[in-house]
Amino acid sequence: MDGEKPRGSNQRLRLALAAALVVLVLAVGVYTRLQEGPYGGWEAETAYAPQVGEPNYDDIWLLARMVASEARGEPYEGQVAVAAVIVNRVRNPRFPGTVAGVLFEPWAFEPVLNGTFWSAHVTEEHIRAAEQALNGWDPSYGSLFFWNPGTATSPWIWTRRIITRIGGHVFGL
Repeated sequence: MDGEKPRGSNQRLRLALAAALVVLVLAVGVYTRLQEGPYGGWEAETAYAPQVGEPNYDDIWLLARMVASEARGEPYEGQVAVAAVIVNRVRNPRFPGTVAGVLFEPWAFEPVLNGTFWSAHVTEEHIRAAEQALNGWDPSYGSLFFWNPGTATSPWIWTRRIITRIGGHVFGL
């Protein structure tokens, strides 16, 4: 009997190794999640940047036109949030670095595709919403996408993580 392991010690060793493996897998998962950030790597790196200074007139007008196209009839906060999503994209390296580049990226926005972007009636409220988004107000909390759940047809958009809802739009990453 000398040198023999007591009964059950192999089982205890296996359980200890299994527990250690579970802890290791969980630790790697937590570390990876922390590296990606709170939104799975899609966050706008500078979504909460300080004011961008005096906004360019063309950027204001383009943003206001998109707000008029996408957010007419929405609460004011929702209008600013639509503009903020575009600003967040400009500041995110995964998207074009200009307002025009983001707006006219192929297949990005329905009003550009169907032409209603160009015929939208822009009001002072739309212009103010664009200016406030350019100057840092982000009611979308860093979102990079928005959609109307009643009209969205792309299955892909529903894979985005929802951050907030304002009026008739959902905002997400």
